[in-house]
Amino acid sequence: MKEIRRKELLAGIILLATFALWTVLIRHIDVQKAGPNGTEIDFATINVWFHRLTGVHMLVYKITDWLGLVPIIICMCFGVLGLVQLIKRRSILRVDPDILLLGIYYVLVIACYLIFEMIPINYRPILINGNLEASYPSSTTLLVLSVMPTLKYQSDRRIANPMTRKAIVLFVFAFSSFMVMGRLISGVHWATDIIGSVFLSSGLFMVYRSMAEYTGYRKNM
Repeated sequence: MKEIRRKELLAGIILLATFALWTVLIRHIDVQKAGPNGTEIDFATINVWFHRLTGVHMLVYKITDWLGLVPIIICMCFGVLGLVQLIKRRSILRVDPDILLLGIYYVLVIACYLIFEMIPINYRPILINGNLEASYPSSTTLLVLSVMPTLKYQSDRRIANPMTRKAIVLFVFAFSSFMVMGRLISGVHWATDIIGSVFLSSGLFMVYRSMAEYTGYRKNM
């Protein structure tokens, strides 16, 4: 198990490094002024081709936008769980380590979102309410793929009923797939924005899970 945790941590770090490399590449490869208002986009040939292929579907965009509240609610639920443990146990050191790490993990995800909102790498392929908005990495995709796996992971650790766990796994998979595909075909992001979010969220989650497993291992020693 220790070796598995180490390999997962390494895999997470590699994915984060891949995201960093991907971010650098999209600023230098096939950059053209092909976006709205003459904005530059990366991998322009592929991105423009895919955007024309899918078109723009504002209904899908609005649906996935509203459904973006689901992972936020999940974050709040785990926040309440941590608060309840803190109140009952009267010490933050007695809160389950994986829940404390989860809080740190969520803060880190939010920090990544804010950083890329303040430092735009790409702008959306369409104007939103007449305005240019940052598009890289896709914030909704980042939120969904960072939070939904933690629901599955925590349910595996805390729920004994196998049918309930299976239902949660099915929900996580179906919801995540719908959200990623929805953002991809809605036409409000370039394809490379979605790919960047996949790299970043996967790397962050794997690092979190390996660290949470390590704290559980230490606790049981």
